[in-house]
Amino acid sequence: MERPLAQKPSCFVKDFNMGAMENKSLNVFNTSLTLAREDTATDDDYERIEGVIGHEYFHNWTGNRVTCRDWFQLTLKEGLTVYRDQEFSADMGSRARKRIEDVRILRAAQFPEDNGPMAHPIRPEKYAAIDNFYTATVYNKGAEVIRMYETLLGREGFRKGMDLYFERHDGSAVTCDDFRAAMQDANGRDLTQFERWYLQAGTPTVKATDSWDAETGTYSLTLGQKVPDTPGQVEKLPMQVPVRVGLLDRESGKELLSDTVLELTEESKTFELKLEEGATGKPVPSLLRGFSAPVKLEYDYSDEELSLLAAFDTDSFNRWESMQRLGSKAVLDAFAADDVDAFQPDAGFMDAMKRIVQDRVTEDLSLIAYALILPAESTLMQEAKPPIDPTRLHAARNRIRKVIASELKEDLQKRYEELTPPEDEPYVIDGPSASKRRLRNVLLAYLCTSGDAKAAELCGKHFKRAKGMTDKLAAFSCLCNMPDSEEAKEAIEQFLADAKGDANVIDKWFASQARADVDDLMPRVKKLMEHPEFSLKNPNRLRSVVSVFISSPQFHLPDGSGYDFALEMIPKVDALNPQVAARMANGAFRTWRLLDEQRQKMIQERLAKLTQAGLSKDAAEIVSKMQA
Repeated sequence: MERPLAQKPSCFVKDFNMGAMENKSLNVFNTSLTLAREDTATDDDYERIEGVIGHEYFHNWTGNRVTCRDWFQLTLKEGLTVYRDQEFSADMGSRARKRIEDVRILRAAQFPEDNGPMAHPIRPEKYAAIDNFYTATVYNKGAEVIRMYETLLGREGFRKGMDLYFERHDGSAVTCDDFRAAMQDANGRDLTQFERWYLQAGTPTVKATDSWDAETGTYSLTLGQKVPDTPGQVEKLPMQVPVRVGLLDRESGKELLSDTVLELTEESKTFELKLEEGATGKPVPSLLRGFSAPVKLEYDYSDEELSLLAAFDTDSFNRWESMQRLGSKAVLDAFAADDVDAFQPDAGFMDAMKRIVQDRVTEDLSLIAYALILPAESTLMQEAKPPIDPTRLHAARNRIRKVIASELKEDLQKRYEELTPPEDEPYVIDGPSASKRRLRNVLLAYLCTSGDAKAAELCGKHFKRAKGMTDKLAAFSCLCNMPDSEEAKEAIEQFLADAKGDANVIDKWFASQARADVDDLMPRVKKLMEHPEFSLKNPNRLRSVVSVFISSPQFHLPDGSGYDFALEMIPKVDALNPQVAARMANGAFRTWRLLDEQRQKMIQERLAKLTQAGLSKDAAEIVSKMQA
């Protein structure tokens, strides 16, 4: 008899490589993804815990009751179960916010994987070490592939396919093809071409062009697709790509065409969309709504069109996406400027940011918070044209942040004060309260970009008044960017003292300092590693310092000291924990082909030395693929 989910035994361990593991008889959880109190865990921690615990228990069906025939089918259970935990969290909280969070993770972690030497399909064809199968491609892109079934078939059709899948295969070990067959048979659809999402690596690029016939009220949209060459795969075949679109009036922002799913199955296809209501001019397209496919979209939007979409689009994801596009353009323009430090972004971008800060209509404050955050540097790396100087890109992003903070200071300060709770207000853990804190902390980060005495004073006050870890950590992270201030020195001592030996809190203390935006980060990281609380043997502690630094912009300093640090650490970690060492090597060097010639040369030299370092099968496979 099946044991009810609530009674399934679980254990919690702090020395664990994974976040969790869904063993049939005993779920194993990393303590960082289970233990939480308001004074030790942030709002984001609570949400991750909800998702991870949901994920492992959903595996009771998608992974345990119906499992994989072989390791090559890993995405059958992991991609599907990531999709299920995403949907669970979306139902528990804000669906719009959850979708944005999932796409941010995909672009930051999986797109670089697709665009580098580690590119592989969601159903890989070979491996040296099975531990290296647990990738963002298998998990996160795998979840996007499952989501595309729902987009193509509709929610009811997807449910019919899931029901048939369980009916056919309960208690069996099956393949990705069996899942696709269930979706196909339950809906009477030919999904043969859809298998290419399982076979072909790389992130497809969808290019859109359009025209407008005012006399007939016909909007024509031409979509073309290109799947890039990846290691071992060239001359790819067209994918089956669902592109959800809408159309907005250019003058009023009114929606002229609501959600419509177009299926792109050829290299290029033109779709004609007839509008019943007259438009005042050529409509503005809202493309790839809800991020309906894991692709890169190319369309020549003007700043005015993006501003209109950001203000009026009925699709929450595309409102955020429009601001991301404006932000990317501003940063990349600064990156290309002769003098990064003197660059001024376009007035249209600044006006759009001002409207976002002043927005008092949007109820979910997290959507405002995310709209104010510039694209992550890992995402910008995929958009910039190689060769790329990552430290210059970082300076360009910082320049845009400083201009926003300076020119919108009054608006940022006013909104921050509005969101500052009275000292006697109780600390509540729920969606609206978390969103309020999220926006306030984004505003705090902008107000602290100057790093001057007033910024340190504001941040110190925020830190001292914090009632929960969310606000405390936000202030602490900002203070770590100004480590010479008295407020920062005091906070560094106080944060560690308040931890009272709690390993998860101490990990946060280490990580905030290891990712600080300071010029001398490398020596600070080495000093952190001398701290008595640091240990190479604990995966969480190791990741909180070494892995965090390796993912920071300072890792790519032009003197190569960051690369030397990786060369030193990877063999040391490999002797203790091959899985973590393999992930460390992947994180350090996966984007090296995008970098400038000098950095490429330095990394190749370090990779050659790692090849001779006698690494484990796990790490050696990664290093070998990096050089292929």
